[in-house]
Amino acid sequence: MKTSKYLLVVVITVFFSCKSALISQEKKEVQVVLLAGQSNMAGAANYDDLDASIQKRIEKVADRVFISQSNTAQTPLSYYKNKPSKKYGFTKRFGPELLIGLTLAEKYPNKEFLLIKHAKGGTALYGAWNPEWTIEKAREIEKGAKKQSWNLVQQHIDLINQNLNILKDKGKSYKVIGMAWMQGENDATLEKAATTYAATLEKLITKYRTTFKVKDMPLVFGQINSRYGVKNGAKTVRTQMEKVSSEVKNVHLVKTSTDTSWSDFPKNSDNVHYNAEGQLRLGTKFANELIKMIN
Repeated sequence: MKTSKYLLVVVITVFFSCKSALISQEKKEVQVVLLAGQSNMAGAANYDDLDASIQKRIEKVADRVFISQSNTAQTPLSYYKNKPSKKYGFTKRFGPELLIGLTLAEKYPNKEFLLIKHAKGGTALYGAWNPEWTIEKAREIEKGAKKQSWNLVQQHIDLINQNLNILKDKGKSYKVIGMAWMQGENDATLEKAATTYAATLEKLITKYRTTFKVKDMPLVFGQINSRYGVKNGAKTVRTQMEKVSSEVKNVHLVKTSTDTSWSDFPKNSDNVHYNAEGQLRLGTKFANELIKMIN
């Protein structure tokens, strides 16, 4: 009888030890998500407008969801500091990364995540984000010498590699599982940029997939619904986005309405940038579409 009890204890101990080891191994391999784009990826939403229950959920997963925002500081998932202005008087700002991180973490409770984001407002895919960047193209569309000098794809790739090396130095393995892209409004300001948006975006997708050796890496992106630019510029970019979604494998477009009530993804009073509810919905949608492609 004693022998049977002893064997049972041993079996139970081994079972839970193995289970613990598996969970530990899952946590050790960091799931990496790449985020890029312009101002709606950077985010102009007020964190204090989020429901307290959502803030608590974010805090609960922050010990295993980290974010690098245009630097190598891998900080727990949260808002970032905003310098108050007439346009945005709040001090706690966020973009789609919060709900992307939260949704992924709750779907995969035994995994650790790192989001690597690089986003610059008022930049174009044709110019600063061009995977075949040249100063000449940048000067055609970007406003100001500073933006014209930015090769944002290369900056992002360098940032990603730096962050991945940090993980290696910590003894952690990693897996790049997907990318979210929110950009396109500024390409509506130049006819050439708008009409070639699909071709350039396809090159950008290929650039990230080949650089990080992830064939058919899942990518989700949001459809613009801006109202500025050349005649039919925004409409052309929207159509070009749909073309990419239909032609490129493992790519999903989050479609948006052009109804200025912005009832699908609510915006701030500037009618350009998503507010807290809009970013909540956008980030959640991005994450859920990535999950579909990952599984």
